Amino acid sequence: MKFKLPFKKKQQQQPYKEMNAVKEKVELIAPSENDFTQLIKDTTNNPADLVIKSIPPNLTLIYINNLVNDQTLNEHIITNLQNNFFETPEAIWPILSIPEVNISSQLEETIASLLNGSVLIYVNGYSQVVLAPIPKRESRSLSTPENESQVIGAQVGFNESLSTNISLIRRYIISPNLCNEELKVGKRTHTSLSLLYMNGIASDQMVNTLRQRIQDVDVDSLLDSAVLLEMIDDNTLSPFPQMLLTERPDRFCDGLLNGKLGIIVEGSSLAIVCPIAFVEFFESREDQNLRWQVATFARLLRFTAIFLSVFLTPIYVGALTFHYEVIPQALLVPLSESRALVPFPPVFEALLLELIIELLREAGARLPTKIGQTIGIVGGIVIGTAAVQAGITSNILLIFVALSALASFTTPSYTMGNVIRLIRFPIILIAGFWGFYGIMLAFCFILIHLLRQSSLGAPYLSPYYPPRLKDMRDSIIKFPLPFVAKRASLTRPADQEKFDPEPVKPEKS
Repeated sequence: MKFKLPFKKKQQQQPYKEMNAVKEKVELIAPSENDFTQLIKDTTNNPADLVIKSIPPNLTLIYINNLVNDQTLNEHIITNLQNNFFETPEAIWPILSIPEVNISSQLEETIASLLNGSVLIYVNGYSQVVLAPIPKRESRSLSTPENESQVIGAQVGFNESLSTNISLIRRYIISPNLCNEELKVGKRTHTSLSLLYMNGIASDQMVNTLRQRIQDVDVDSLLDSAVLLEMIDDNTLSPFPQMLLTERPDRFCDGLLNGKLGIIVEGSSLAIVCPIAFVEFFESREDQNLRWQVATFARLLRFTAIFLSVFLTPIYVGALTFHYEVIPQALLVPLSESRALVPFPPVFEALLLELIIELLREAGARLPTKIGQTIGIVGGIVIGTAAVQAGITSNILLIFVALSALASFTTPSYTMGNVIRLIRFPIILIAGFWGFYGIMLAFCFILIHLLRQSSLGAPYLSPYYPPRLKDMRDSIIKFPLPFVAKRASLTRPADQEKFDPEPVKPEKS
């Protein structure tokens, strides 16, 4: 049974219907200058940065000072309109050297354009207004991705500007088949987002499903793509993410070219890619730039690290609590000596150390960069040494916990790495109560949970469940390039062939 949160369905429609009814009563623009300016002030709550400027003999300019480009306003609008008499709003249109100029008589459309950085040009005595969009977009410059770094490959990441992110994608994919649908989410924020996919590759059914899920989101505000991801997940109560958050344009475009769908939200530097399989969270974009032998080794190393991160400490706890017989005889004496002064049971000792590691990680992430690195290194050394000398913990467990924490950071996806660190705590508790039987019970529970999950309707454990042998060529083990010429069936692509698997052989001279 899949659980859905109540905000995914359209609730509380009556208050919004009443608001829309009020808007419809004042929808038309007033033909009087005083009435029109007063209506704009009332509708926008008369903000301090609202500018109303009269241009003789019969024009009025209205704009929000912090949203328009001042240079364009002075050079292309005010200069061209001064000392000219315009009989109708249509006469202004040819004078302005600005693209996308529009004329509107609807108040709602006019206010929306004003809040998006347009200048309202009002001709006295007419119930129409000219909308001249000259937005000023403040955004930081492009930088390298901080959470998905790589050595070989592109070194640029998304920023918070939707238009900049779209331009980055179009630099990678120069094709008329790249579809970009603009949608709005949030009754109060009216946040813009783009749904992107490749026409002729992406499944139409998946495109329609994702579009419908976005349109069904009924919230007041949307400030980040991570919030949207939680609202459109297949199972919002699962700790495992069913869609990928990435800050890399190359990984985003690679997903589009393989039949996946992408979402970019205005104001967010993270893009959403779906559908996604569980094993893909442990694959790096850099794997595509490496030889298949090196990429396979890196992937096997990551999956080994994930196993160690989740089960190494619980195995230690279970062995010392219930199963001494599995410990090699050569290790019994060192283990006994290291735990001779420890007054706590192994489960409490392990949880205490794991909690200290997580506190150090959280403190290092929240503090400024230079201070955070110092706290992480010095704090770990000082606290670990002091804990062993004080007899609070054993030095062998300290090594295991440090190794588990280090292994958890090998996951390329930050969201999946957080889940790996989270599920380690309940498994340690279960191992302290039931030993290895509890560990196997927890493993079976996690496996059954993953088998029941899906990503945009696609199986979450693909290509291993249901088994698809051809798709396994580029999962945990990466096959040579000629063996992965077809797109994975996870996305149900309309075009399965990526390239001709037969290599071009040079002619012998």
